[in-house]
Amino acid sequence: MRDQHAFDSEAMAAFKPAEKIGLVATVNPQGLPHISLITSTRAATPTQLVCGEFCKGLSKSYMQQNHRVGFLIMTMDRKLWRGTASWTHLRKEGPEYEQFNELPMFRYNAYFGINTVHYLDLVTTSARQALPMGSIMRGALMTRVAKGGAVNKKGAAVLKPFAEALFNRMDALKFIAYVEADGYPVIVPVIQCQAADGKRLVFSMSAYGDELTQIPEDTTVAVFGLTMAMEDVLIRGCFKGTRRSRAIQLGVVDIDWVYNSMPPCHGQIYPPVPLTPIVEF
Repeated sequence: MRDQHAFDSEAMAAFKPAEKIGLVATVNPQGLPHISLITSTRAATPTQLVCGEFCKGLSKSYMQQNHRVGFLIMTMDRKLWRGTASWTHLRKEGPEYEQFNELPMFRYNAYFGINTVHYLDLVTTSARQALPMGSIMRGALMTRVAKGGAVNKKGAAVLKPFAEALFNRMDALKFIAYVEADGYPVIVPVIQCQAADGKRLVFSMSAYGDELTQIPEDTTVAVFGLTMAMEDVLIRGCFKGTRRSRAIQLGVVDIDWVYNSMPPCHGQIYPPVPLTPIVEF
């Protein structure tokens, strides 16, 4: 991925519609990657990104604590841009605030609009890329064939049936993120990824293999699964490197954390969070 340091006019125009996939990867206080779907992400200038906040998830807090951010924008015609940025400030008024709240998605929302705009200085960006659909489809079929030989026989299932089914959908989008040595998270499409069982994700290296092989073994990664109905789930786990299963080379992620990132109620699913009584209103 060749780095550039400014968005061109094509990228700025492509980022404007609300109907797109906008992912933001942040780093939590423990130094681990986190991925959020923020479709409002767009280019305010050739060197600045803005994100509109309409519900409070973890990513907005994380980017204020650790300013290093990774992003991925994918349009409905499967063109994508990826890069890194640095959070600088937020505002609750101004031209970008007004522009966001004039968009039909937020202007006519009966429950909430954009309440805060986050500003990020661009560090690097790729040129426009196209999803390699041939490699992805081959990789998905290879993963389906090989995953039965890569099950994790230790411990109880981590994924709920809904999440396991989502990752196994051939039409679902999946993306993996890890934190590079410079402290910036990087997002890589891994649409061929599937659940070997309720404890492990696996993926063929046939698509984006040159980037996936750059992830150090035993690194904590985040994997975000998303359907076009905006159902999604986020997991974190340990990247165990690659191994052969049924003569196919697979990347392996053992899951140790699951998060529901769908509004209106974000929250950790695994490890289970004990219920506590509400004593103050």
